[in-house]
Amino acid sequence: MAWFQAVGTALGHLWRRSLQLRVIVSTLTLSLIVITILGVVLTGQITDRLLEAKINAAVEEMDRARSTIEDILSGVHDANSQQQQLADARAALSSRGGTGQSTGAAGSFDSALAMVGGTPPQEITAGPISEVPQELRRFVQRNQVSYQFTTVADPDGYRGRALIIGSPSAEIATLEIYLIFPLASEESSLSLMRGTMLIGGVVLLVLLAAITALVTRQVVLPIRSAARIAGRFADGRLKERMLVRGEDDMARLAQAFNEMAESLSNQITQLEEFGNLQRRFTSDVSHELRTPLTTVRMAADLIHGSSDDLDPALARSSELLVNELDRFEGLLNDLLEISRHDAGVAELQVESLDVRMCARAAISTVRHLAKEAGVEVVIDLPEEPVVAEVDPRRVERVLRNLLANAIDHSEGKPVLIRMRGDAEANAVATVVRDQGVGLRPGEEKLVFNRFWRSDPSRVRRSGGTGLGLSISVEDANLHEGRLEAWGDPGVGASFRLLLPMVRGRKLGASPLALEPMLRKVPPLPETDPADEPEVVVDPESGEPSAEAPESGAEPTEQARPETNGRAATEAEHEEPMSTETGDRQS
Repeated sequence: MAWFQAVGTALGHLWRRSLQLRVIVSTLTLSLIVITILGVVLTGQITDRLLEAKINAAVEEMDRARSTIEDILSGVHDANSQQQQLADARAALSSRGGTGQSTGAAGSFDSALAMVGGTPPQEITAGPISEVPQELRRFVQRNQVSYQFTTVADPDGYRGRALIIGSPSAEIATLEIYLIFPLASEESSLSLMRGTMLIGGVVLLVLLAAITALVTRQVVLPIRSAARIAGRFADGRLKERMLVRGEDDMARLAQAFNEMAESLSNQITQLEEFGNLQRRFTSDVSHELRTPLTTVRMAADLIHGSSDDLDPALARSSELLVNELDRFEGLLNDLLEISRHDAGVAELQVESLDVRMCARAAISTVRHLAKEAGVEVVIDLPEEPVVAEVDPRRVERVLRNLLANAIDHSEGKPVLIRMRGDAEANAVATVVRDQGVGLRPGEEKLVFNRFWRSDPSRVRRSGGTGLGLSISVEDANLHEGRLEAWGDPGVGASFRLLLPMVRGRKLGASPLALEPMLRKVPPLPETDPADEPEVVVDPESGEPSAEAPESGAEPTEQARPETNGRAATEAEHEEPMSTETGDRQS
């Protein structure tokens, strides 16, 4: 069974890959259908003509035989005499004595006679009357000349198809005359004709296969050459060209292919030069701006440090200057990082460590953003260490970008960060989920594009540059992992970072789902927001502090009642917290 499956798979692969094979098989199939139809039609026509000629000759032979027999049997009424006369009449039809075999225009035949005579009346027969079908005899007894094709077996050893023609006598009322014509010669002729047609059909199919293979080869070879050259061209060998022979269609195809390849080669070269120039420009500008930025930073820090001695307007200006310098410095760092990825020089500083440390560091970095936005950060990390071979700086940056992005678009609702590891699947997954504006269909792919924003007018609390998620995707790919997004307008968005625990091994299934399983949660009674407990975040670990707020509630790493009076569910069952729609930035 396995051998048949392997052969079937190999034939299917060959069928899909070989145009020449498909053309040959299609041509042979159509040719076989045409030859079969033609053979059936010709065989039927020839058979009808042979049998028609046989019947006409048999009718003529019956007329002569009936005349001879009537002459012999006229005036005989005694049963014994009638029996003898029937035998004599049958013998008179034979040219070979008592064998009962005769030869005429219709070929050799045998005869059988039957009549009713004597006192009392009885049937008198001569010859193989038992070979005559009863249905045919009934037609003859009704004074009808009839014939029928049937299978007979005579004493001489012939067994096969035969034509039996029967005729009543006009002079002797009860006389039945039957002539049996074996169809051996016709069967032999038809067999010879069928064999000849079969051999001719096979030879014709072989010739058609050879002709088709030769014709298709002339077409397929240039196509294969073009495919081979195109593959080399795609591999970067931009100087590959097709050989042009003659002036036919294939030659024009090769010439057009070469012109296309030349044009693409020039454009690719120009794009590479432009890309290199652009990357070099970005890298050079970023590096060159560092020196004046450092000088401006020192001066701004000096002014900001003396802001207490300045009037309020100047103090506010110094604060704005420092904030914008922070954004400018972040933009330069992102541009440098993007240029490293584009140039292919980004490297991982791999360490085997607890990935929870990266998550806690990212949470600690964005806690001021959450506080300013009034957003609760719900933490769900495993109790056991999740050890993986990662670059902690890059993983922390990815999680920091995801958290900042979620806080910006959470619309004041809680943001969840959850982490799980699966040693068997060699995967550690971190999901950052918000319940804000969400993503419209198709934006889960666009959100990772550089500088992409569906609504440029939207305010960014994190001061992002539009490169954060793009850099995060590059960092995930550098780890041989994946960064995926999901969103639904009014429900929220979810980002999942999936990394291998051991580098070099295959990354398995994620231990955390990307899309939440939504369920309806009954709302809690409305409460005064002032009575709700605040989230206390430990600055060292970035997790909720063990100290309980004055209300007596104990915040933990699990979801708890939110400040808007709704119940936060587990990560797999968040309830849509808002019906507003908005746009997300990358």
